[in-house]
Amino acid sequence: MEDRAALSHSKYDRLKRTGHMCADTPEYKDTLNLPKTDFPMRAGLPKREPNWLERWENMGVYDRLREKEDRKPFILHDGPPYANGHLHIGHALNKTIKDMIVRSHQMMGHDARYVPGWDCHGLPIEWKIEEQYRKKGKDKDAVDVVEFRQECRKFAEGWIDIQREEFKRLGITGNWPNPYITMDYHAEAVIADEFMKFLMNGTLYQGSKPVMWSPVEKTALAEAEVEYHDHQSHTIWVPFSFQNAEGDLAEAHVVIWTTTPWTIPSNRAVAYGNGIAYGLYRVETTEEESWTKPGDLYIFADTLAEDCLQKSRVTEFTRVRDVAPSEFDGLLCAHPFKGIDGADGFWDYDVPMIDGDHVTDDAGTGFVHTAPSHGQEDYEAFVARNWLERMTHNVGEQSEFLPHVPFFAGLQVIDRKGKEGKANNAVIAKLVEAGGIIARGRIKHSYPHSWRSKAPIIYRNTPQWFASVDRKLDDGKGEMGDSIRERALRSIDELVKWTPQKGRNRLYSMIENRPDWVLSRQRAWGVPLTCFTKKGLLPTDEGFLLRDPEVNARIKAAFDAEGADCWYFDGAKERFLGEAYNADEWEQVFDVLDVWFDSGSTHAFVLRDREDGTEDGIADVYMEGTDQHRGWFHSSLLQACGTKGRAPYRNVVTHGFTLDAKGNKMSKSLGNTIVPEKVVKQYGADILRLWVAQTDYTADQRIGDEILKGVADSYRRLRNTMRFMLGSLADFTEADRIEDPMDMPPLDRWVMSRMAELDEVVRKGYASFDFQGVFSAVFTFATVDLSSFYFDIRKDVLYCDGDTLQRRACRTVLDHLFHRLTTWLAPILVFTMEEVWLERYPGEDSSVHLVDFPETPASWRNLQNEENVARVRVVRRVVTSALEVQRRDKVIGSSLEAAPVVHVADEETRRLLSLIDIDELCITSGLVVSDAPAPEGAFTLDEVAGVGVVFKTADGDKCQRCWKILPDVGSHSHEGVCGRCNDALG
Repeated sequence: MEDRAALSHSKYDRLKRTGHMCADTPEYKDTLNLPKTDFPMRAGLPKREPNWLERWENMGVYDRLREKEDRKPFILHDGPPYANGHLHIGHALNKTIKDMIVRSHQMMGHDARYVPGWDCHGLPIEWKIEEQYRKKGKDKDAVDVVEFRQECRKFAEGWIDIQREEFKRLGITGNWPNPYITMDYHAEAVIADEFMKFLMNGTLYQGSKPVMWSPVEKTALAEAEVEYHDHQSHTIWVPFSFQNAEGDLAEAHVVIWTTTPWTIPSNRAVAYGNGIAYGLYRVETTEEESWTKPGDLYIFADTLAEDCLQKSRVTEFTRVRDVAPSEFDGLLCAHPFKGIDGADGFWDYDVPMIDGDHVTDDAGTGFVHTAPSHGQEDYEAFVARNWLERMTHNVGEQSEFLPHVPFFAGLQVIDRKGKEGKANNAVIAKLVEAGGIIARGRIKHSYPHSWRSKAPIIYRNTPQWFASVDRKLDDGKGEMGDSIRERALRSIDELVKWTPQKGRNRLYSMIENRPDWVLSRQRAWGVPLTCFTKKGLLPTDEGFLLRDPEVNARIKAAFDAEGADCWYFDGAKERFLGEAYNADEWEQVFDVLDVWFDSGSTHAFVLRDREDGTEDGIADVYMEGTDQHRGWFHSSLLQACGTKGRAPYRNVVTHGFTLDAKGNKMSKSLGNTIVPEKVVKQYGADILRLWVAQTDYTADQRIGDEILKGVADSYRRLRNTMRFMLGSLADFTEADRIEDPMDMPPLDRWVMSRMAELDEVVRKGYASFDFQGVFSAVFTFATVDLSSFYFDIRKDVLYCDGDTLQRRACRTVLDHLFHRLTTWLAPILVFTMEEVWLERYPGEDSSVHLVDFPETPASWRNLQNEENVARVRVVRRVVTSALEVQRRDKVIGSSLEAAPVVHVADEETRRLLSLIDIDELCITSGLVVSDAPAPEGAFTLDEVAGVGVVFKTADGDKCQRCWKILPDVGSHSHEGVCGRCNDALG
């Protein structure tokens, strides 16, 4: 629609040069109120954003916000990223969501503090330093442990500085000069102190049980440090003969199936299921090559028997009879290696049959090989029977069989490079030799791997330190329960709000079923387990652990002053024990804490201890990815329930993973990774932030070049809206303002009503962390309600009217819109809204990020009936569609050449149209509303009943100022203009 009011200066001049304006017509261009702004249409974000960052830093915006008084604190506690590499797109998503939460709550009247943090201890950094050592030919074990730890500290410091600048470039606000860092001395002191609370309240114990173990990294792993990948394993079917059975069972064998042949040397039992139907099967014939022979008797679950026998190359078999599970009660088996030459009786022990709820007939044989040193369910079965003295210790820290194990000593399950070692094949070969196998194969299945080395892990029985999740705590903080598990489960349901709600279900089930927490790691870079054990005592003996508040206080004070390195100084044991104890009688523990305990303790040294923390040490929000249900959300909950008695958070917000444009997981090997730095250099950080706001972060999100181009297009449309407002408000003053909205025309009152409705949507959306909902509502309002409707209609009044009520009303509305749109969008488009704000309010101390969302009077909600406006907009749509047909057929060039007759059947709609300037609404020079039925041939829309448009051209001459065609043009004091323009010219 090329009406005069929408023309730029250059187009106006071009029309004059090409003869579309009379040569002798007075020059009216300079009398129009055309938009005036230096706000560029091209944003140039990549080059300009760093200037705003520098400006905010020089202004001290973050600190100035802290100076605002009488504000309720709002704390989003930062889940610390790990300081060991450049940011990936997941980091950008995570930190941007956090920034939107913090900024929006600040602008809603809170004191929204944000302390960024970093996780620094742990295996990934230690691994990097070891790699450097290996390249130099250095042996880590030959380096002084303090020197090694200092190298790790230096490595982390370097990456913290790099990541800090990368985060700041994304426009993330926060206390960047003073972040929290888990390797700071005070942090290490508090982490140790939190551990010693577990020591003192009875939660801590040393146990020997199977843990997930990485042979490559030579350490125990937490569940959060494990990921699952496809892995090809050996499968074997191993028969066990009975030693004390009678009748036909005396000659029979139970058969187990396992994917871990290397655990057979550690077998201590065979488990069966009481609810399974078993049968005794006799081999009749076999293939020529088979490890079975006619007459052999085997017991299988009936549902699995045929498959198992076929695997062992049995061609004919007979089911002899049912075997009731009760027949296994009290039976003892012989280990497959019992009596084997060269073993010196190593396996000449009884292998009992035990019942187990974990045994099923879904796969395998219906019996489960039980090695309590290498499986959690196996271990629990032995704990229930008080058989822990039967645990084996056959496998070392590099997954090698220890020297005392016959035949297999030194053979590894997983080698140093993470590949399969020789142990499995050696065990299978020895079983074949001993007649202890009836079938073998291979299977591809999901198997746990270390997420750092990407190598397979094993379950291995080792002495470790644990926090019991079920022991009754002696700490006087039992309001939410007596144990860590009870407190955690009640906190989840009674104290925490979950966004999305499914996060609650996931964490609840994890806590409900989790085993005790393995706290210890056999590494060097971390906070040590600051405790001592009495020599000569067993872990179960009274007095095994030293529990002395004075010793604990000395340790904490030393860590605060010197850092955790002092635990490794010469004479440290004597120093911390003091004169009250004989150091020769005590062992100093040198394992380090699981890094999840470090990050789980951050509530204590960040929320509790810092001036910008909280009074109760509890955060309003923890916000991380879905993987943190088993990571930071999980460890923080367990740790706080052990020391505070409750969860350290009130809200948990979760985002999904970032995928490529096709929905694939990003991988360097696939070449589909998107680096935030590249996006920022090409588009600017605001485009990346807008992508975050437009996506449903609670699910997995996609990003790619085409997606970003679409985001950039939305940005340009929004920028155009802001530019129009700036241009139209160039010389707006308080004298132009209409204070009472009831004095405004209906159209302007409607916009005021929409603002009030939207204010509620925005505040509720930000309060519930729904940024997609906020942006969608604001964007639709700005581009549909404003740009395509209100602005389009009001351009004529803005450009051509003099000091009229309509123009002042419109500019008053624009002023209200300006203050709301800029602030509502400031948490998302931090750079662009600052640019918009400064265009109108320049100055050294001016910033949109120093103001709040303006209060919107509730009375505005009732200024206009939305249903009535909707009726009018429907009529307008029919009229504009009818005129578009005339323009397409080249009957008219502009809608201002038309003065149609609109036939409206509904009386109420006609009444509403009579209250407004309907020709102004439709941007025509005239328009007649008729109650007569629409004649045949009138333009209609199928989806709009009761409205028909009959096209007519406007009568009169074209006003050379506003371009409307009106009968009165040429009859006023100013040549060639209409009455309205004549009045404006004075």
